Amino acid sequence: FVMQAIHKAEADTGERKGHYLNVTAATADEMMKRAEYAKEIGAPIIMHDYITGGWSANTQLAQWCQENGLLLHIHRAMHAVLDRNPHHGIHFRVLAKILRLSGGDHLHSGTVVGKLEGD
Repeated sequence: FVMQAIHKAEADTGERKGHYLNVTAATADEMMKRAEYAKEIGAPIIMHDYITGGWSANTQLAQWCQENGLLLHIHRAMHAVLDRNPHHGIHFRVLAKILRLSGGDHLHSGTVVGKLEGD
């Protein structure tokens, strides 16, 4: 399993290694089961897709992470549906601020000019 490989790589190199175990699920209950499993196997960081997973689920997960000593990395899957068109939607800076207010520790923000920019 991935955590076994991480522990081995840390022991072999003396360096910290990481893996963001994705706990995003169709329901908040399943998401929390995955988070509990991540904690059981020693994952220090978990990942959640905050747009596809939902704002309330993200807040619930963030509170759980704070109570259980895990970091919460947020992925932005589907953000372009909300922020790509300049004439409507929600600017990514606003989405990022909402994420921080809901408790995410850090955000996958992509590149300055990424695959969804330009011609």
